[in-house]
Amino acid sequence: MADMLDIRDMADIRDIEDISNIADIEDIEDIDELAALGGEMLLTVAVEAAGRRVDHFLAAERGDISRSRWQKLIKDGMVLVNGRKVKPNLLLDGGESISVTLPEVEELAVEAEDIPLDVIYEDSDIIVVNKPRGMVVHPAVGNYSGTLVNALLGRCKDLSGINGVLRPGIVHRLDKDTTGLIIAAKSDRAHRGLAESWHTGAVNRWYKALLVGSMAEPKGTIDAPIGRHPKERKKMAVVPVGGRHAVTHYNVLERPGRYTLVCCKLETGRTHQIRVHMKYLGYPLVGDPVYGSRISNRMKVGMLLHSAKLDLIHPVTGERLILEAPLPEDFEQFLEEARRGER
Repeated sequence: MADMLDIRDMADIRDIEDISNIADIEDIEDIDELAALGGEMLLTVAVEAAGRRVDHFLAAERGDISRSRWQKLIKDGMVLVNGRKVKPNLLLDGGESISVTLPEVEELAVEAEDIPLDVIYEDSDIIVVNKPRGMVVHPAVGNYSGTLVNALLGRCKDLSGINGVLRPGIVHRLDKDTTGLIIAAKSDRAHRGLAESWHTGAVNRWYKALLVGSMAEPKGTIDAPIGRHPKERKKMAVVPVGGRHAVTHYNVLERPGRYTLVCCKLETGRTHQIRVHMKYLGYPLVGDPVYGSRISNRMKVGMLLHSAKLDLIHPVTGERLILEAPLPEDFEQFLEEARRGER
């Protein structure tokens, strides 16, 4: 394994966390978004599935849709077993044919909004923003305004239309509670170039994260597959079977008090990868509302995960860009208090 470098170094480190490959259903974080895609599917029940409830079977076959969502689809008549409507608790015999119709949902128009942005870099093709904590990247169920897309539409005359009405210009994304650098494309040419760069590993990104606990090892690698949590379907987890290959390298930068500040580099870009892998090691992120410990959740602080540095080749001009965003004020304040033993 190559040594991890301090976040201040300029070495070429590949990092594709939270890449938004919209064609990849497994990477869609909001399960309800799947319904917006519409479409039909046909499944055949294996003999080994005899005795299982139909909703349990479907949730296992398509883990990107929660069991409660499947139950609603079944009750709405969108799921037919051998051509007939059924109830969610139907016990399967094996060999049945299941047809599923996912309803088409009309896309809503996204409004431009006058929302201040901390712009780190901008030209006619791309814009790089230091995203604040709490801002959702693109409109989705429950968040149709106040998103980064709404703000970008309010600032930019044009954005790439490759990802459709709800995600104009969006090439990758950060979780709602993650702060830091995020890039958007203002032209289709730039969008295609950025997408290609991500797939080839030519875009390099560094993250800083503050963990609960004092990590003994100065650096390490986590090679553990990530998939949907077996019981809580809106969460991700390290899973021994059926997970997707996921590798995270980390380097300890500082151990302030009872915490550890790390720089993370990813070889893969799975949903919530840093958060899940650090939880798996036993060092959850401070303030993580989903994967944090009870101690972490009582700290009354936002999640301390920050996209700190971006290194890429401009998709149109070919110029190398190295951009950095300072830690948010509350992140710095927490670090100072931890160093003084006040946390």
